[in-house]
Order: sequence, then structure tokens, then C-alpha cells
Amino acid sequence: MTTRVSARGVLDEATWQSLAEQHAARADAFTAGRRARRSRHEKHAIEDFLFEYYPVSPAALRRWHPGAGVRLTPGPVPHAGWRWYVTDPDGFVTLDVEAYLADRGESLRFIAGLLGQTLARPAFTGCFGLHEWAMVYREHDDEHRHPLPLRLGAAGTDAVVESNRIRCTHFDAYRFFTPEAVDRNALRPTRANQADMEQAGCLHAGMDVYKWATKLGPVVPGDLLLDCFELARDIRTLDMQASPYDVSSYGLEPVMIETAQGKASYAAAQKIFAERGNALRERLLDVCRPVVGLPHGVQFGVPSVDERM
Repeated sequence: MTTRVSARGVLDEATWQSLAEQHAARADAFTAGRRARRSRHEKHAIEDFLFEYYPVSPAALRRWHPGAGVRLTPGPVPHAGWRWYVTDPDGFVTLDVEAYLADRGESLRFIAGLLGQTLARPAFTGCFGLHEWAMVYREHDDEHRHPLPLRLGAAGTDAVVESNRIRCTHFDAYRFFTPEAVDRNALRPTRANQADMEQAGCLHAGMDVYKWATKLGPVVPGDLLLDCFELARDIRTLDMQASPYDVSSYGLEPVMIETAQGKASYAAAQKIFAERGNALRERLLDVCRPVVGLPHGVQFGVPSVDERM
């Protein structure tokens, strides 16, 4: 039986409009570069990832949601015409949790289970970003994913891969390894074992906190969604600084993970991002629990591989 979230509060028109405007302004600041480049038909090898791999448009990002259990006072509320919202008998607009769960309940439980499993697992900081190097291992110049030169050249890049132990835990990074690099990974992440492998020290798992927030949709309050985007943006910068690509054209210094100093710098940044990511995972779980009627602190079950997102 579905448990409806109890009302956590009522926002009057002036309050929710102010929150929506603040949200839109913050989102616009995050997407200004992307929107300007699109008008000029330009690409950005670092920032475009946030809009192409995570296919959320700037317009969608600026759309504010109050979150489940919040009621908006009667009036010209645009949410009334949005999917999964309902106007109650008193004229208040709120998220229809039962309708949402009917459509997205399995997805929510999968995401919450995965987030909980990741939180429970110690962060590993010994991968040194070698996943990006494994994605170009023994490739020709015209095969690279990004139109940037390799900082050490092809031979130098291959040498780094061959002289380091690769331990990638993230399936959605591992699946982009070149065929020659696949067997160099100490682990075999798959979609089926994703919940058993995901750990907070992984930069791609940290960026994916934003993906899970977008997939949870309107149960996630606007400020939390943008906090997740901000984390993904910051991680993406380090991800490319530590990659084999030369990012100097973007005014960025490399994190030279082929050196001891570079490895230490990368691992230190990983720890900070793991803490930030886990704080956001906790907030997302706090959003999910009341939607399905779980008390605060109670963990979701391990996600089934049969559940679909």
C-alpha cells in the first residue's frame, strides 16, 4: 500500500515565487557558458559533458520544484499543469506522490538502494583517474573522444597505462575502455554488480549523484538538484585535469598523475569530493524515505538488477 507523504509545509505565493526566481538565476549562472556556446555553434570538451552525458537541458535545470510534501498556496501556480502535480480540494498544489510512485517507484527504490550501498562502503582513493587514460589506450589520434591533444603523446600515454595498476570500480567508465585496456583493469564492473562496486571515492560516481537527482525528478527540491549539479561540475574539471588530455587551452593546469606528487594531489581531491558526494547522497535519501513511508535513517534494500530505471 502506498504511503502518502504528510505535508511538510505550505509556501505562500511570494515565498515560492522568490525561491523559484533564485533557483532560475543560479541555474542560469551555471549554464551561461553552455548557452552562449550553442548560439555560436561551439564545443567545450569539459563542460559539455554535463549536458550531453547527463541529458538535462538548461531550461529543464532552471525549473524549480518544491519537493514532495510541500504545498503551494492557491493561485496561478504553473506546477498545476506539470506531470505528477495535483490540486487538492482546498486549491493547494502539491506533488501527487501516489501517481509519482505508480510511474517511478521502482526507479526511486533502485536509486535509493544504490545511494545507500555507496554510502556504506569506504571510499577508495587509489585509482588516480586512470580510467580516462584507459579510454584512449592504444588509440589513433582520430579516435579520441575529445578534440584535444594528448599531453604526453600516444606513446607516453600508453606507457602510463602500462606502468600503473588500474582499479576502476565504475561500470559507466569501464565500458568506455579501449579493447586493449579492458583486461588491464583489476576489477570487472558490470551493470548487474553496480550496487556492489560503487564507492564514493570514484569521481564518476560523484558526478552521477547529479544523474540520480535528475532521475528522481520532482521529489528533489530545486536547491538540492543544483547542489548536485555544482558537485558534478567541480568533479568534471578535476577529471579532465587528471586525464591524458592537454587542457591548457581552457586555462587549466594538469594534475600529473603519472608522478608521485600528482597522485597525492588527486587522492586528496578525491577525499574532499567523496565527503561532498556523501553529504548529497544523505540528502537525497532523506528526500526518498518519506515518499515511500520509511522512517528517518532506515536504509533501502539492495537494488535488484531486475529493477529498471
